[in-house]
Amino acid sequence: MGVQRPVHKDAKGVAAVVSAANAFLNTLTSDQQAETLLDFTQANATAWSNLPCGSSCRPGIQTGSLSDDQLAALKNVLKVALGTGKGTGYEHVLETLKADDVLASAQSTSSSSDAPTDGASDAPSADPSATASSTATDAPTGTPPSGGTGGGAGGGYGSGIYFLAFLGTPSATGTWQLHFGGHHLAVDITYKDGKVAGASPYFTGVEPTSWTDDDGTTYSPLAKFRDGLLKLTGSLSTEQLAEAKLSESFSDVLLGPGKDGDFPETKEGIKVSELSPKQKKLVLEAIHPWVANVDDATAKQLMKTYARELDQTYVSYSGGTALDTQGDYVRIDGPSVWIEFVCQNGVVYRDQVHYHTVYRDHTRDYGSEFSFS
Repeated sequence: MGVQRPVHKDAKGVAAVVSAANAFLNTLTSDQQAETLLDFTQANATAWSNLPCGSSCRPGIQTGSLSDDQLAALKNVLKVALGTGKGTGYEHVLETLKADDVLASAQSTSSSSDAPTDGASDAPSADPSATASSTATDAPTGTPPSGGTGGGAGGGYGSGIYFLAFLGTPSATGTWQLHFGGHHLAVDITYKDGKVAGASPYFTGVEPTSWTDDDGTTYSPLAKFRDGLLKLTGSLSTEQLAEAKLSESFSDVLLGPGKDGDFPETKEGIKVSELSPKQKKLVLEAIHPWVANVDDATAKQLMKTYARELDQTYVSYSGGTALDTQGDYVRIDGPSVWIEFVCQNGVVYRDQVHYHTVYRDHTRDYGSEFSFS
């Protein structure tokens, strides 16, 4: 694979990530450091999943095994690497973890008649309009190992079942990866010579799609992702929609875990060069929420690249465009950018859909360190 230009040229931001990473490592015991610091191999880098399969499908140290101080230091790594403020990758990660606590609470409540009530006020409450199934099964993309709700290494739901690994030694000179994820989340940021070389793959999903916390705050972690696509597809004329429609049906994203390098040989849908200037702007706005999973400077550089390639980018969909029904699917596929968004039937909340999405880059996944051809 050809050498790709790093997407972020300002090394100061990377130095801050390295500093935060070292501060976190300094809170750990030698055994915990051994869990966290791993080799930057293809096997480790590609070990991520959307499933609640705990440590059986991803490397690193588990959030639930950390002390409060250690967890705070871990979150600071994510904050520095992913940006702060509304609409950033760090905020999205926190909301994704909250969603998994909602899922754990709902599944526990629906499957246990003697679930403890003390301390319930500390757990987020799901939207009352959503009903948790008492016969919830595993996610449709596979079967996680046994362990049940809250089961650490085995699997399950909850913010304590996410894992952080540094693949390679955090450094302003070497090559290494920040690898963080759990159910419905995979963050992979690759650094090379003090620069961000890749901000993908990035998987994010959510169930339930929205809920209201006990303090009255309503969360919808993937709303801005979905809404950008709705504005884009909503701008298409009848003729444009016919051209963008895919013949295939999709029950999940095409390029999820284990599908590295499996980009379709032929791009499908409507070519963005055929769209109006306003519609082209909507394509870029639709892409941005996924790219915002990394620091602002890197995101800005990536967006410039995708803007330059916009006329060679394609938009397509399958099912409906409302993104509210099983099989509704939208894709953006460019020379570099690849984004998918799909609706699946709920796993715990059976009366509503939940979302799976993935962001990849044809040439920058894992910092272009591996060849999958």
